[in-house]
Amino acid sequence: MVSQPKIATQHEIIYPDSDGKPIAENTIQFRWIMTIYHNLAWLFALQADVFVAGDLLWYPVEGNNKIRQAPDVMVVFGVEKGDRGSYQQWKEKAIAPQVVLEILSPGNRPGELTRKLLFYDRYGVEEYYIYDPENNDLSGVYPFGRSSGYD
Repeated sequence: MVSQPKIATQHEIIYPDSDGKPIAENTIQFRWIMTIYHNLAWLFALQADVFVAGDLLWYPVEGNNKIRQAPDVMVVFGVEKGDRGSYQQWKEKAIAPQVVLEILSPGNRPGELTRKLLFYDRYGVEEYYIYDPENNDLSGVYPFGRSSGYD
């Protein structure tokens, strides 16, 4: 028997697993995304309730698939490990990623970084880090609105 693909009804909202954008713009950015992801996954390997993901679409609001972001790396405490096509927050105990990391590339624009910062702040991210591999610079906002003093 051949199974037919599920067709969305008029009222069903589809949350795509891909935004069609590449994971990275160059090999340096890709290497850093993977290095940070793998090191965090290793760090929390024995904790069943810490989810680490890279370039995974995060939908913070049920009912609107246009509100989304795909952080280079994100860490969510209180959510079980496991494979997902996307991170639909309402299906994950309504827990937002607490930590988000972005790796700069030559294509990043200041406006894009500001837009991401505002998105992460609005939807509950507690710590936001930006790593610039070209200048070996790590900066962050932790928690939002207050500096750690390490900038």
